Order: sequence, then C-alpha cells, then structure tokens
Amino acid sequence: MKSVKELKVYKMAFQISLDIYKLTERFPRVEQFGLVSQMRRAAVSVCSNLVEGASRGTTKDYLHFVHVAKGSASELGCQIDLSAALGFIKEPFAKKLKSDINEILRMLSGLVNTLTLTTSTSH
Repeated sequence: MKSVKELKVYKMAFQISLDIYKLTERFPRVEQFGLVSQMRRAAVSVCSNLVEGASRGTTKDYLHFVHVAKGSASELGCQIDLSAALGFIKEPFAKKLKSDINEILRMLSGLVNTLTLTTSTSH
C-alpha cells in the first residue's frame, strides 16, 4: 500500500490547509480566536488524521481516523460558507474551496470503502 503522504487525498488536504492559513491571514483581527482558529484547526485536522490513522497499525484504527478526517472536512465546508456569507471570502474562491472539499470528501469516502472491504475480507 502507498504511503499516506503519496495519496491524492492527503496532498489535496495538505494544500487546502496551506490555502486556509494564507486566506485567514486577511480575516478581521476580531476573528483571530473565532473563525480563523476554527478553520485552521479543521483544515489541519484532515491531513493530520490521515497520517495518524495510517500510523496506528490497524485497519480499524485507520478507518476511525478517516471518519474523523471526514468530519473535519465537513466542518471546514460549513466555516467556508459562513466566511463567504460574512464577506470574508470572495464567492469565486469560496466555490473553489468548497469544490476541493467535496472532492476530498469523495476520496475519503472511497478510502472508507476500501478500508471496510479490507477489514471484512481479512476475517
């Protein structure tokens, strides 16, 4: 199996983390401990949970952390919607980020399916 850092889903999650960090530098100062902090944590959580899950050594643990990564990606999508509604993100960039998140969610679901099959065939 490939190293988790070689997976397209990891690379996309890592890139969106960089994008979120750069984007939130321009948010209002008052949001530093609000949306900025929440968005950065959610973005980093996606790739971090992929790495942690893969390093745990069992498919069951990996599967658990992929589910956590999915939750974080979904949370980030909500925060992007809120940021766009508040005028902190321009609509075209918000749409691009949401499209990337949807692609990440699709790939994470595929990874869940693969890991679930691996778990069910190893018994």
